[in-house]
Amino acid sequence: MNILRLLPLLLLGLLTACQEELPPPAVETPPTMEDDRTASPDSLLRHAVFFAFKDDATPAQIDSVQQAFSALPEQIEQIRDFEWGVNNSPEGLNKGFTHAFFLTFHSEADRDAYLPHPAHQEFGRILGPHLKDVFVVDYWTR
Repeated sequence: MNILRLLPLLLLGLLTACQEELPPPAVETPPTMEDDRTASPDSLLRHAVFFAFKDDATPAQIDSVQQAFSALPEQIEQIRDFEWGVNNSPEGLNKGFTHAFFLTFHSEADRDAYLPHPAHQEFGRILGPHLKDVFVVDYWTR
């Protein structure tokens, strides 16, 4: 009878001794810009720019902005690709932004050379009087 009373304690001791200590779960950290670039060496740096024009900006003024922006790839060698378009989404979620411009760079150094470039600065002077708002996102392609 004494053995039957000790059996649960022996089993509990045996189970405790056989338990394997598990490592803590891995914590994932969000990717950084550096992670994106090193994970995919052939990725490209995209500079996405969205404009909302002032209500009093005329079609001719907006056209001059489009032409000036479209001329930048010929003036700034670091721009590898360029495209633009006018919003035509039926969703109505553009929040007043009507024009989208995408510039492609091969490196952050190329993008960093573009930003202070005199041709880009001159474009800013053409754009400024007609600009209501701007939204910019830079990202590495995946």
